[in-house]
Amino acid sequence: MTTGLLQVTAATYAQQVSLQVKEARIQEVLLRLTKQTGYNFIAKSNILQGVGPVTIDVANRPLEEVLQRCFGDPRFEFLFQPDHTVIIKKRSSINPVAGLQQRIITGRVNEENGNPMSGVTVSVKNTQVATTTDVNGRYQLAIPEDASVVVYSLIGYVEEERMIGNDLTVDVVLTTNVSELDEVVVVGFGTQRRASVVGAITTIEPRKLQLGTSRSLSNNLAGQLAGVIAVQRSGEPGYDNSNFWIRGISTFGGTRSPLILVDGVERSLNNMDPEEIESFSILKDAAASAVYGVRGANGVILINTKRGKIGKPKVSVRVEQGMTQPVQLPEFIGAADYLEVLNSIRTERGAIPAYSQGRIDSTRNGLDPDLYPDVNWLDAILRDQAGNTRANLSVNGGSSILRYSLVTSYYREEGLIERDPSQTWNSSSKLNRYNVRSNVDVNISPTTLFRLNIGGYLQDRSRAPYSVDELFQQAFIIPPQVHPTVYSSGEIPRTPERTNPWALATQQGYERFSDSKIESQVALEQDLEFFLPGLKVRGLFAFDRFSGNSVVRSKQPDYYNPAIGRDENGNLRLVIDRYGQEFLGYSTGAEWGEKSAYLEGAINYAQTFGGHNVESMLLYNQRNFDNGDLVPFRNQGIAGRFSYNYENRYIAEFNFGYNGSENFAPGKRFGFFPSVALGWYISEEPFMRRTKEVLSKLKLRGSYGLVGNDRLDGRRFAYITTINTTGGYTWGLNNDFSRTGRFEGDQGIASLTWESVAKANIGFELGLWNALELQVDVFHEDRRDIFMQRRTIPGSSGFTFAPWANFGRVKNRGIDLSLDVNKAIGTDWFVSARGSFTYAANKIIEQDEPSSVIGQPRSTTGKPVSQLTGFIAEGLFTEADFSDVDEGTLAPGIPVHTFGVVRPGDIRYQDINNDGVINELDRTTIGGTEDPQMVFGVGANVRYKSVDFGFFFQGAGETYRIIGGSNFIPGSANGSMGNIFSNVDNRWTVDNPRQDVFYPRLSDYQSANNNMPSTWWLRDMSFIRLRNVEAGYSLPSGWLDRIAVSNLRIFLRGNNLLTLSDFKLWDPELGVNNGMRYPILKSVSVGLELNFK
Repeated sequence: MTTGLLQVTAATYAQQVSLQVKEARIQEVLLRLTKQTGYNFIAKSNILQGVGPVTIDVANRPLEEVLQRCFGDPRFEFLFQPDHTVIIKKRSSINPVAGLQQRIITGRVNEENGNPMSGVTVSVKNTQVATTTDVNGRYQLAIPEDASVVVYSLIGYVEEERMIGNDLTVDVVLTTNVSELDEVVVVGFGTQRRASVVGAITTIEPRKLQLGTSRSLSNNLAGQLAGVIAVQRSGEPGYDNSNFWIRGISTFGGTRSPLILVDGVERSLNNMDPEEIESFSILKDAAASAVYGVRGANGVILINTKRGKIGKPKVSVRVEQGMTQPVQLPEFIGAADYLEVLNSIRTERGAIPAYSQGRIDSTRNGLDPDLYPDVNWLDAILRDQAGNTRANLSVNGGSSILRYSLVTSYYREEGLIERDPSQTWNSSSKLNRYNVRSNVDVNISPTTLFRLNIGGYLQDRSRAPYSVDELFQQAFIIPPQVHPTVYSSGEIPRTPERTNPWALATQQGYERFSDSKIESQVALEQDLEFFLPGLKVRGLFAFDRFSGNSVVRSKQPDYYNPAIGRDENGNLRLVIDRYGQEFLGYSTGAEWGEKSAYLEGAINYAQTFGGHNVESMLLYNQRNFDNGDLVPFRNQGIAGRFSYNYENRYIAEFNFGYNGSENFAPGKRFGFFPSVALGWYISEEPFMRRTKEVLSKLKLRGSYGLVGNDRLDGRRFAYITTINTTGGYTWGLNNDFSRTGRFEGDQGIASLTWESVAKANIGFELGLWNALELQVDVFHEDRRDIFMQRRTIPGSSGFTFAPWANFGRVKNRGIDLSLDVNKAIGTDWFVSARGSFTYAANKIIEQDEPSSVIGQPRSTTGKPVSQLTGFIAEGLFTEADFSDVDEGTLAPGIPVHTFGVVRPGDIRYQDINNDGVINELDRTTIGGTEDPQMVFGVGANVRYKSVDFGFFFQGAGETYRIIGGSNFIPGSANGSMGNIFSNVDNRWTVDNPRQDVFYPRLSDYQSANNNMPSTWWLRDMSFIRLRNVEAGYSLPSGWLDRIAVSNLRIFLRGNNLLTLSDFKLWDPELGVNNGMRYPILKSVSVGLELNFK
């Protein structure tokens, strides 16, 4: 390994040491000194490799003296840091500086995020003149008059050099070195050195998850992490969580979402604040996730929250205020154009126009908005913009005995739904959330560590007491000329067939949801070094509780039919449609809650024998989750890991999980899930040393193993036969007597068990010039025993419902890769870039499809999960296709279409089975799936002195949707015309009989043929989005000294400001329902980051 860290923690700090060893390795010597003194020794591994065996026998001598004798070379220096660490460095051949005139330079060294860095070595190049920075990152160094270059270095960071001129105040920012980044990686139930990791694990710096002001952390994952596919289907406050999967979808019968663990406990990430996170890892293959057994099939996300560090309290504040707007809203034509379109539709079929030119002109000129309304219903229910706020306060510090971390945050989001200011209530959607997380570590003794974690949140949400999706659907389907939002005299109109969307949003009250969650956790770690070096035990217990309730305050206003004119006094002629209530009603909605308890105990062993590094773990855990169901959800099991590493070159690892679930019959509840992985760190081979400066890293690894999934859809306890009730029967003269009936429901199948997945992965990691790192993984998954209801059991079998079985099978394969570049250019510039790419394609191998269907065009076996199906559109009918156009009689040889009478300009479908009839048997697979098979992201950051700029693009591909349907195509819903998109001129007409139009023939009566799902309406929803663009400025440190601030950064940020897609009607990322959903939001925000001394 190019650079390694040797760091061992203890709790005593005696300066006098005693040591007696013979022919001992220097690493073993430093371990002994750590136990005596509590100091942590940090050194580059190549430095330690040059030190020979140590023989020493001393008693009660100063630590520094003992170190000098152990190393036996005056060129070694030992830099004692305020945080009780000792940095071991080796000086190069030096030039004496004695007798030269000196100058004094001062300054500060900070991290990229502005935090001060202690322990940084500041030295004059090619001399012995050196010092280190204090806890505030400050330094003072006397340098020779003729010195021209000062070097700033710290293990794990890119070394910086500065030319010294007349300016004797030099501030420096050190950046992390990619080849030395994250020497410790979070893995299942523990940590490993990065050199020993052979599983497919992706990590990300938590600050990169702060892409914007979105409430849900899940919305910041897409394109950021290789292997994660994520889509956001709505922007509604509190309901805007993204759907995400690790390496795509590989089941159609069970839960697809990954297992999420926060500090080792299963929890949700949606209401976490990014500021709480210390590390974020994705476990993708079996080598990484097999220890989780029946819960690891869909991958695992590991989140560790921030913990205290030794040092004086560090207080940081982050505040951000933003403004939000919809990314994209559909554009509809106005009322006058709408009436003209209706007239043209009627004229084309030989009917008389329904609307006079006088009405059209009055509508266009706004003559009387009450009688000639022109309403864009989306504008009526939406505000132009809304605001959101995020604020964080963090405190971190401690001593060798006690360390603490406290993170508090506040988040507020206003919704876009309009409100009526004349009402005493606010029906607009909005959300307020308060988070807190406090972690405390206490060294009870030199070998005993106690940890206490307390976290949680309070959240309030409110909105109109109706589904927002229903509100948007009403706004889509009500034409603009039917009636105004409200009459000038105050009456609220509606038609009997529809609801007034504006009234639905503003006049019918509100509902409020209140959520609270408390997360508690205690852990105890005991080092058993006195019994067996390298042996540790730990225990953990966690208890979480969530509760929620809702209150509904609703009313119905008085509704009037649309006005039919004005009387002689100019008053509207109105007829009441429905009387409402005067006051808000009150009803307490549902109350719900969840609680979970988790227990874990583990034994860990790690030791080095010469070049042989051994790590092992054995763990027991159990979980009880109660959400109010009759029986809690329970898991129990053991897990183990054994890892062998020879000189950081050859790595072998074995993992297993033996655990089970209460969901299955006795004897079928537990399973064994093993994995094996091998790795070769080629760049650590002796024959590769000459290439180190260029080829800084080259690693090959592979894994294979089994994992399971017990989170099955359909029903719980499917091994138990259910008995259902019926209305029964009655008897007697007047049927006065009755008995409730009983019948057999689902047939219990005792052999049912979990889904099992065989996962294979091959990966390689490449590092160049200690600045670029590429990681590529190719994977294959074979999921069997998918839980499903049988589809080939005939009704004559006697089953009331088709029985359940472990019958399905899906294969999933793909590739994911990530690229990171970090490069300092000169003394003032720093450039970083990152990219990720994920492609995952699945195929159904078995789903119990009838043999008469398999192999037919409509079969989905051999196709992806959730494959779209529909008809193949051959084009539009022409007059040549008819023997009688007026009657709609098709010419001989043209298949009969059974979805209604067709005319020229209607969609013509392909006769798949060549039976001369177009019906459901001609439906086939078209396009792909709605969920993307490909996700990618690319971004860069540039910093020049105190100014920084960055951007991040995210995109999705291989994602399709069938638009259209009765609410989309004018005239198709029993002739009731809905809104018409602004591209209506691109339609088939008698005068425009092109085949490449957007709309087929429009009609003002039922025309089901044209709204059938087909390739005519199939659209590619691929997109590229500018997820984040940010510019910041950090104030000079000299300005901040007076106010005891170490860093103050001001930034301007934009999110989702640009979307590129071939689909233009609405945001392509939105969920189904033809864009009739709460829009995804774009935002602009300004904020500041403040770190106190």
